[in-house]
Amino acid sequence: MLLVDYLAFAGRHRRLLAFGFLLTFASSAGQTFFIGIFGPDIREAFGLGHTGWGTLYLVGTLASALVLPWTGQLIDRLDLRWYVAFALTGLAAACLAISLAQSIIMLTVAIFLLRQMGQGVTSHAAATSMARYHGPDRGKALAIASIGMALGEAMLPVLAILSIAALGWRSTYAFASVIILLVLLPMALWLLRGHVGRHRRHLAAERRATKADRPAIPDCNRRQMLAEPRFYLLLPAFTAPSIIMTALFFHHLTLAEGKGWSAAWITGQYWVFALFAVVSSLAAGPMIDRLSAKRVMPLFLLPLVLALILLTPAEAPAWLLPYLALLGLTSGIAFTGFTALWAELYGTAHLGAIRSLAGAISVFASALGPVLAGVLLDAGMAMETIGLGFAGYCLIATLSLLQALRLPNARLADRVSKHPG
Repeated sequence: MLLVDYLAFAGRHRRLLAFGFLLTFASSAGQTFFIGIFGPDIREAFGLGHTGWGTLYLVGTLASALVLPWTGQLIDRLDLRWYVAFALTGLAAACLAISLAQSIIMLTVAIFLLRQMGQGVTSHAAATSMARYHGPDRGKALAIASIGMALGEAMLPVLAILSIAALGWRSTYAFASVIILLVLLPMALWLLRGHVGRHRRHLAAERRATKADRPAIPDCNRRQMLAEPRFYLLLPAFTAPSIIMTALFFHHLTLAEGKGWSAAWITGQYWVFALFAVVSSLAAGPMIDRLSAKRVMPLFLLPLVLALILLTPAEAPAWLLPYLALLGLTSGIAFTGFTALWAELYGTAHLGAIRSLAGAISVFASALGPVLAGVLLDAGMAMETIGLGFAGYCLIATLSLLQALRLPNARLADRVSKHPG
């Protein structure tokens, strides 16, 4: 039944769903799981230790977080086609920039561009458009779009390792730039044909929706969201995957070295992470549409907690498989669930601005993970011990999330009525 529902839904909206899939795949070039593969070669080329490389990554990612609230809210104002052209052209330029970097300053600028245009703008365009234009089916739309990220996670690390071995790390990123500019960008614009009519229909539907139709989902701007205490209770759980998974994927080759596993083994099994991310996302999508994200999200961090605990006894290479599977379960639910949750809590009129602020916070959190883990690694702490600390943080974040989701929407609706934006 689930498969039939997805196939019927995909048949009705195939072009826009394919667009979301394509953009999440393209964003891989600026995601940590991909950049991390280049880490050992970049550290060698620039004479950086774990802390130095993590700090440089932190600076570039923090700069991206500062800019993203501005670049992200543009999607509420610009034609989606222009926004996508900006995103993918910028991502291609970022890939070219890192391939040409000859100094620490140039490398930092390139990291900023990769994080801003890949993890930031391109991923933001995919998720926001899926949530905005699919209304009550946004859970399924986000789940389908997330498959693009999962495909990138499954394929690209292995392809990158092979390409680096054959061509070198600089040529590999230069080749990625060409693919994005000459293949992915034209495909994305082609998939958006007819978008003007779609957007007009969306605006007309928004105008027809009265407060009686949507009493629990007031349209809020960023200022109103930031005035709501619930937003701050959500943040620990919202940032947990960004902090922890970024740190893990950034230092996976270090983990492999400590366990006596080969780099090819650990990256070659990323398909397990991707598979379980897809499965959990596809399962969560219809549940969110039927039950709401507020009811689906409370325990989404528990698989991540189990994965982190598994790091301690894991010695045989086979332990990697359940570890990656559990990471994938949390990742898939998080991608689908939080974008749907923002729309449920704050409406869709300012979704681009709201999600871009949330995205900036996520980017900021993802910047902390690698440098924090790098400092602890350089201080002699094992990845297993770091993982147990992260697991404790997840448990605290889960309690905060449960408290946040107990607060009724009526409180926010009252606040918005008193402070219209």
